[in-house]
Amino acid sequence: MIEHISFAPLEGITVAAFRHVHRDVFGGADTYYTPFLATNQHHHFKHRDEREYLPYDPQLIPQVLTANAVDFIWAAREIASAGYEEVNLNLGCPSPTVVTKGKGSGMLADPERLNAFFEEVFAAEDLPRISVKTRIGYNDASESAALGEVLGRFPFCEVIIHPRVRTDLYKGTPNLEAFRAMAAQLTCPVCYNGDICTPEDAARVSKELPGVSRFMIGRGLVADPALAREIKGGDPATVEEMQTYLDAMWDAYREANFAEKDILFKMKELWFYMGSRYPDREDALARIRKSKDPDEYRDAVRRLL
Repeated sequence: MIEHISFAPLEGITVAAFRHVHRDVFGGADTYYTPFLATNQHHHFKHRDEREYLPYDPQLIPQVLTANAVDFIWAAREIASAGYEEVNLNLGCPSPTVVTKGKGSGMLADPERLNAFFEEVFAAEDLPRISVKTRIGYNDASESAALGEVLGRFPFCEVIIHPRVRTDLYKGTPNLEAFRAMAAQLTCPVCYNGDICTPEDAARVSKELPGVSRFMIGRGLVADPALAREIKGGDPATVEEMQTYLDAMWDAYREANFAEKDILFKMKELWFYMGSRYPDREDALARIRKSKDPDEYRDAVRRLL
C-alpha cells in the first residue's frame, strides 16, 4: 500500500512558483523537494536558491548538490536554521555538467570516496536529518551491492532509490531486482522512484515491491498533475481544473518576476510532458509549441482543452 507520495525535483521545472500552484489546485503529494541547491566555497546560497526554500514550508524538503562534505555540512546547518528538520543529498542527477564535477550520480563511481564523505558528514554535530536520492550504480547495476553496503552504514532518515544507473539517464526499464537488493541492505525507510506515470503503474510497482510504501514521482506528476490524487483514490483532472491550473501557473511565474517570453518558454516546457495526456491532439499540441506570444498560446490551449 502506498502511504506517502513525494513530488520529485526536476531542475528548472519544480521551482517554488510551480510547487505552490500544484499544491493549491491539485494537491495529493505529501512532500515536495526543491531543485538542487548548489553550494560554493564562499558558503552562501545564491538569491534564486534562497527563494526556493524561504520562507519555511512544512511540506518542503530542500535538496543539496555537492561532493564536498564541508560544504554539505554548512548547507545543512544553513537550511536547518530556517526551520527545516531534513535535508536531502542529490546522488542521482545524471547530467554531464554535474557528473563531470564528481557531483550527483558522479559520486556513485567511487564507493570509497562516498563512504569518506558520509563519515565526515555524520561526525558533524547539530545537523538535521539527512536523506539521499540515489541510483543503483554508475555504469552497471552490479554496483548496487557496494553502494548499498556503503549507504547501509549510516543513519539516513530515508533513501530514495531510482533503479537505473547513471549511464541509463532516464531510458530503459527500471531494474527492480537491483532495487530490492539495495533496499535489503538498508535499515531506514526506502522510497521508490522511477516511471510512475499512471495509477496502474503505481499499483503494479507496489505489487512487485510489497514492502515499499513510499513513492517519489517526477515526470509523471508534471505530465498529469492529478496523478498523486488519483493514486490515492481521487478523481482525474477535469478540463476546468486544468484551465485553472494553467492560468494560475502563468500568473505565479509573472508574480515571480519572470519575463513574458520566459513564462511562455516555461509553459511550453510543461506541455512537453503534459502533451502525453493528449495523444490524439497532435495538431493542437503543435499550435502550442509554435505559439509566439501569450494570446496565441492561450488560444491554442483553449482549443486543445
